Amino acid sequence: MTKITLPDNDEPVMSTRRQVLGGLGSLLCLPLAAGVAEASAAAGNSGRIAFRITRAGLIVGVGGGSGTLTFNGRKYPLSIGGISLGATIGIASADFVGRVRHLRRASDIAGTYSAVGAGLAAAGGGSVARLRNARGVELEVSGKQIGFMASIDLSGLRIRLT
Repeated sequence: MTKITLPDNDEPVMSTRRQVLGGLGSLLCLPLAAGVAEASAAAGNSGRIAFRITRAGLIVGVGGGSGTLTFNGRKYPLSIGGISLGATIGIASADFVGRVRHLRRASDIAGTYSAVGAGLAAAGGGSVARLRNARGVELEVSGKQIGFMASIDLSGLRIRLT
């Protein structure tokens, strides 16, 4: 039988207790850390978007355009359509640029977008819009309109990867 002797002072015993408690604390924190990492992954990545839309109409307006999504170092061509139709007279074009949030993969950009919060706001000839699709992808864009038309409404904006 082997006899174990402890030193006269409590220091090694306290160190062992601290190590055991610290190890238990680390094990208890693992699920919390995993939850934080999972929440970050669920939030998704962000990218950049740039697109041009043109709208024309006499009584009923139609519009569409094209653009580019930049995501994870790659560029993806986009087709823009479904811009809100309504009684209108005139022709206008607008260039929008902004941030895309909550993308897990580039294909998540596809879909029909509706306004979030106040929607489209015009200030000094420019427009700012915050839009969201059914996958939770959010666009925060701003741009300037060129031409003669009351405004270009982005409600119902439809984006496709081409």
